[in-house]
Amino acid sequence: MKLSVVAGLMLCSVLLFAQGVKTEEAPKVHSMTGCLKAGPTTGSYMLTDLAKGPKTVGIVSSTANLAPHVGHKVEITGTAVPEEEAMKENKDVPKAPHYMKVTAMKHISATCP
Repeated sequence: MKLSVVAGLMLCSVLLFAQGVKTEEAPKVHSMTGCLKAGPTTGSYMLTDLAKGPKTVGIVSSTANLAPHVGHKVEITGTAVPEEEAMKENKDVPKAPHYMKVTAMKHISATCP
């Protein structure tokens, strides 16, 4: 009898622990369109005047060459980064409600609204 009670308690503990463990999902790739602006320091960038979503996006890093497109309407593609991670990874990233690591950029227009 004691053995079955102990075994039952152990099973309950394992099940409760398993429910508490969350699998961390990889950030989802998404795109946002807006006006590419230079940030406060050389080599830092932000997206403003977005069609939808947050008002601005701080660009943490980019594999695309963004410099020639400052002042242009662009579509950036990448993954979201939590603010704490963004600030740790790039101290020069402009303050924004949303942060992204950019993996691709598409030129939309040479002018911004």
